[in-house]
Amino acid sequence: MNTTHRTHHSAACGLTIATAMLAIISTHSAIAQSAAVPPSITSPDEVDTVIGSLKFTDGQPTEDTLEKVYDYVDFTHATRAFSDTLQGVSIHAIRKGLQEIGVKDNEVIVFSELMDANSLFLTANADTVYIIGGFDLSKGPVVIETPPQVLGTVQDAWFRWVIDVGLPGPDRGEGGKYLIVPPGYEGALPEGGFNVAFSKTTHGVWFARAFIENNNDPKPVVARIKELTKIYPYTPGSFGTPIAEFLDGKAPLGKITDPPATVFHEGSGKVMNTIPPNDWTYYEMLNEVIQQEPATSLDPELMGPIAAIGIVKGKPFTPDERMKKILTEALVVANAASRSIFMAPRDPSWYYYGGDSNWQNMLFATGYEFETPIPMITKDGVKPFPTTGYRQLDARRAFFYGVTGITPAMAMRLPGIGSTYLWTMVDSDKNYFDGSKTYKVTLPKDIPAGKFWSFTLYDTMTRSMLATPQRYPRAGSQSYPSPAATSASDGTTTLYFSPEQPEGVERGNWIQTLPGKGFFPALRLYSPLEPFFDKQWQPTEVELVK
Repeated sequence: MNTTHRTHHSAACGLTIATAMLAIISTHSAIAQSAAVPPSITSPDEVDTVIGSLKFTDGQPTEDTLEKVYDYVDFTHATRAFSDTLQGVSIHAIRKGLQEIGVKDNEVIVFSELMDANSLFLTANADTVYIIGGFDLSKGPVVIETPPQVLGTVQDAWFRWVIDVGLPGPDRGEGGKYLIVPPGYEGALPEGGFNVAFSKTTHGVWFARAFIENNNDPKPVVARIKELTKIYPYTPGSFGTPIAEFLDGKAPLGKITDPPATVFHEGSGKVMNTIPPNDWTYYEMLNEVIQQEPATSLDPELMGPIAAIGIVKGKPFTPDERMKKILTEALVVANAASRSIFMAPRDPSWYYYGGDSNWQNMLFATGYEFETPIPMITKDGVKPFPTTGYRQLDARRAFFYGVTGITPAMAMRLPGIGSTYLWTMVDSDKNYFDGSKTYKVTLPKDIPAGKFWSFTLYDTMTRSMLATPQRYPRAGSQSYPSPAATSASDGTTTLYFSPEQPEGVERGNWIQTLPGKGFFPALRLYSPLEPFFDKQWQPTEVELVK
């Protein structure tokens, strides 16, 4: 054999063997690497969880595990569909409640003798004359004309703020014309004469509160409301549109005519329910909202859980028996969670005075959009807080579980404008209120309310005014609809909450409670003043007397 060939052959054999050895080593290395799977990415063969024992075979879920997991997924979507949409069902419940007593959309209900406990409204008051109406923009923009000296707002179908009216709005309490424009509207709009606001939904609610003049007679205020409050369809190209717009082909030439008469209804003493349900009808009402409004009326992220449980615009809501069972159980849990967060908040920032004080209002910490705290008002002007970039979901959930309406006017530190609120769910010993017992609270002198102040008691179950023989469960500086509270010689004012009027206590300083019925008190300051905002003034805690 040729030596050179033998050498080349040996070299080739050596290379082949070396290559093979490298391949074997590489294979062993790959096997070793693949065997070292990080435990953090694996699923145990069996794990105990809150939804039971879950089993996997090399990561493959068993049939029993699949059933448990998908029940859990549907359950979480259902609870989110409650907590994230409570505000929309609340608006829908208001419209339905009004319709059930004959008040149609684009009509108005006026509580001429104030609202009382016959009407189930979330934390409404018995101090002001309420003007309320649902609106329907399906046929085009609607005009709402408001009278002078009211405090109000317009809310869309998801309880989002559209525009303020009255004192906090652009008319600044002088009365104004508001043009509410529906989503997707492409017609002509006026150049002037109206405060134009764009709604993201076709339906919604507007309401305003009027203050009683001379402290004891609502009749003049009601007369002014019925004379000057109007709601009617907008005619494109009419009032507010100059002729030049028509000549330029930008708008039709609409006639200026008197609007049709507004239909008014009386609300005082009427029995109605405007509170969102927490049984199966909740999903039915949610489905009605989804079907009535544009598919894009709510953020897709929030619409996701709703669609996941079978509520989709343009499709029937027909859950099977398995899904009905899950949805029903989810309602129980979601309602319990919402009620608990409202009744016993754990976030210390919700408590207005801090420390051991029980007086709370989450809006000072979250703002009206439940994101960024209310701006500070300083001698140099407004000092806003930086945007947090996240929604405080517990605050939004608790607020809409117990309150009707949201507007910047409810969440501002501007003295002399709007109104502000504090409430407490427990007494000074951190116990819930018992309607069979006697409590007292003292307001220091110089109560910081430019217009007036009041206390109202609410039923813990309904979050509406407490129904007692008094009819109006309130006390305050007004002498209507119950006598005004009187102050002591040192200027302080002490109020009592009890089933019977305490001996030696004036009628105006007492709000009746009911044995066996829980309640919670709320303090309102209308046109609050600086001592409230800088916390120089602070009510006592509500103390148990006996």
